Amino acid sequence: MAASYGAGTVSSGDVRLLYDPEATLRGRAVVIVEDIIDSGKTLGRLLPLLEGRGPASLEVCALLHKRITSLEREPRWVGFDAPEEFLVGYGLDYSENFRHLPYIGSI
Repeated sequence: MAASYGAGTVSSGDVRLLYDPEATLRGRAVVIVEDIIDSGKTLGRLLPLLEGRGPASLEVCALLHKRITSLEREPRWVGFDAPEEFLVGYGLDYSENFRHLPYIGSI
């Protein structure tokens, strides 16, 4: 698990790995499931790290994509394009609040 927002509404740019699995990725098909692609900094940090572990394939699936930055690798699957607003709900939070909402809204 990775995070770059903390208590703000703008990415800090400092991507922190909160959980780095010990599972062997060599030769396996790996799918990164991302809640939202915003600045692309999380994927920019995570993809090279995981590629270095030798997976057979590495793909990205995202629920939301703001499409505000060009990515080195676009996600293979995207649920919805998202507006350039700070979104909460359905697992997305603002300073650990609002993630419980059964819908996605903006602050």
